[in-house]
Amino acid sequence: MRRNRLLIGVVAIIVTWLVVVTVLIAREPEIGVESPQRLRAQLEHALNERDAEQLTGVLGYPPGHVEDFAGAYVARLDDTGAHAIEVTLEPGTAAPRVAKVSGRLAGGGTFAYRVAVAERDGSWRLEFTPPL
Repeated sequence: MRRNRLLIGVVAIIVTWLVVVTVLIAREPEIGVESPQRLRAQLEHALNERDAEQLTGVLGYPPGHVEDFAGAYVARLDDTGAHAIEVTLEPGTAAPRVAKVSGRLAGGGTFAYRVAVAERDGSWRLEFTPPL
């Protein structure tokens, strides 16, 4: 009888744990946006406004680290005085594979870099890992 109670307790703990994990996963926000045009607009706005939270919504980055990464990313933009940031999609907005980010620095220089764009299950996002 005591063994049955112990077994029931262990099963209850496992079931509770599975329910909690499932709920936490279901509550994770979806990564990406519904269209390449929205991706371009949201990225450009997030970079110009230094909005790390909005940036996390378009980053295909490990969930446990995305907030730290986005915060450090916008802090770096502040450190360099980056402004007038523009985002263009290449080779075009219909099926882009790259987002080109360009802008000006406080010292008068310019910058530009490219980030991979990916579509996963109808959601468009940036991928900071190279396609392998």
